[in-house]
Amino acid sequence: MDIATASSMRRDETVPIALLLAFAGGYLDAYAWIIHGVMANAQTANLVLLWVYGSIGNWSEALHFVPSILAFAVGIVVAAWLRRATGDRASAISTLIEIVLLIAIGILHNRLPDLAGTLGISFVAAMQSAVFTRVEGEVYSSVMITGNLRQAIEGVFAAASGHGSLRPPGIFATLCFAFGLGAAVGAFATKQIPNLALVIPVIALLIVLLRCEAPRDEASP
Repeated sequence: MDIATASSMRRDETVPIALLLAFAGGYLDAYAWIIHGVMANAQTANLVLLWVYGSIGNWSEALHFVPSILAFAVGIVVAAWLRRATGDRASAISTLIEIVLLIAIGILHNRLPDLAGTLGISFVAAMQSAVFTRVEGEVYSSVMITGNLRQAIEGVFAAASGHGSLRPPGIFATLCFAFGLGAAVGAFATKQIPNLALVIPVIALLIVLLRCEAPRDEASP
């Protein structure tokens, strides 16, 4: 990537921000699964489990996955409205909302674990996935790796065939690694310090917020 391209790039599309968000995405998914038994980010898994349990008539277990799906849907709607209402400020504002919600979840965890955790984290994941959609101009996801893994593999194949650069697939492969690292750290921290586990993704999001608000020459890689 040349200097001119870097200087004109949106601050929320830089690689460091994408990696921090992917780390936080993996972390929160591990946290939600260990604490609440749902996938906060991967609504595909929640929908599959909903219908698997529903198909055998175990509706009490099936309905366990509905709140997360609904919270994710509400988060997408709020993020869409935020993008329309605030324009380029949407990334910073949504990150600040995510930080506040995660702090609230940490505080309310012992009193309202299901409401705070399941609904709050799915809402946070939805906002993050809907607002942060591109890295260096390429579409990606910070809350799941399926699309990133596909683009990494396709990019390597294209580069090996002489039809592309290794930089894009390298970025997508690194995003997959960051997500996995976040999941590993999240699983460890959730088991070791459950009451303080959300401090780590809050720190990651604070760094994202600072980079989104930094002067352009400081935010550019």
